[in-house]
Amino acid sequence: MSCTLKNHRAELAELLGPVFSNLGTQLLAVTSTELCDRVTSEDLFAALPIPAFTNSQMDGYAARSAELASASADCPVILPLGFTAAAGDRRITLLPGSVSPVMTGAMIPEGADTIIPVEESSTGSFPDLVRAHQGTPSGQAEFTAPSKPGRFIREAGEDLGAGALVGPAGTRLTPTMIAALASSGLSEIPVRRTLKVALCTTGDELGGPNPAEGQIPDANSPMLAALLRRYGVDVRTLQLPDAPDRFAVAIDQLQEQVDLILTVGGISAGAYEVVRQALAGRGGNFHHVAIQPGGPQGFARLEHSVVLCFPGNPVSALLSVELFLTPLLRVLNGLPEPQPEHYPLAQTVSSPEHKHQMRRALLREGQVTILDPGSHLVHDLARADALVHIPVGVSELTAGQSVEIWRMNV
Repeated sequence: MSCTLKNHRAELAELLGPVFSNLGTQLLAVTSTELCDRVTSEDLFAALPIPAFTNSQMDGYAARSAELASASADCPVILPLGFTAAAGDRRITLLPGSVSPVMTGAMIPEGADTIIPVEESSTGSFPDLVRAHQGTPSGQAEFTAPSKPGRFIREAGEDLGAGALVGPAGTRLTPTMIAALASSGLSEIPVRRTLKVALCTTGDELGGPNPAEGQIPDANSPMLAALLRRYGVDVRTLQLPDAPDRFAVAIDQLQEQVDLILTVGGISAGAYEVVRQALAGRGGNFHHVAIQPGGPQGFARLEHSVVLCFPGNPVSALLSVELFLTPLLRVLNGLPEPQPEHYPLAQTVSSPEHKHQMRRALLREGQVTILDPGSHLVHDLARADALVHIPVGVSELTAGQSVEIWRMNV
């Protein structure tokens, strides 16, 4: 059975929707090193206003604006100093007819309604200062201009009020959002539990770093695991037996341990397609998607997990994951969709008219050079920095024609 790219994407979105929605919640401290880039699992409301209290925006003098209304260069106002308010101090009271030296971030003294920056005083600097319970203030400050009410005062809650929504469920926790959560008094953050994935390669042809005759190194496991970890996935890699009965036993054990199983290889039309053989009788759905590379695709809904089945050639495997899984992971993680760019082609390119073809490309000096379409060319895959989608119905793109590209390997 054959289907379109759009239809297969819709099938997998429907299949994985319940998996993602049932991940549950994990509580992390707002100081946790694991918090960045996680996604909130519920609406978060401020326990404290931001700012938490009314405070000074400047180093200066807290005063009553009415007492400075007549100040001028010809007739300055001179007021004695009260206690100093430093950041972290408890709130003090400003006595009538005085000013209190106040530091940036300190609570505005009771009775004060304006701040005069220290550089606007006649001397431009502070005299000796005394904080509450540390002695008796002395000295005075001279002002040659009025200061309006509210000047350089940051009101409590002017950024966000207590009880207000800091971030809705599904918010990706950037460093700045974490700062907002901490500032609003939240100490523990409910985040969506990390998606657990078993990445399973198959094939007796897969060997280690020094494979035997007839074998090749397994490039898919490290490549796809690295890609999935970029999306915050908890990945474990396994090489499953190339025998249908043993493969099925292994899958049954895995489905109790992970949310999602990914298989790579074993789904084509050959005689030894272990994934297709093991899952076809267990609700497996295998068909050919009208794309190149990566036509063979499959999936299965098991009792406790879901299986996505991708082809085994490295280029086909990577592009299948990029086409069908990573868009869903971006939604899960609150990440934006990549945006296409437009550049002219360096050469004429042909494409099978009945398939959606994905071609790796190089972007050099403002032109796109299309690479060989072979699905086994791992080095070409590594050096490509762009991906060109050639849709169904297009058999040729000519040199100089503008095409859409998507950045890759960035």
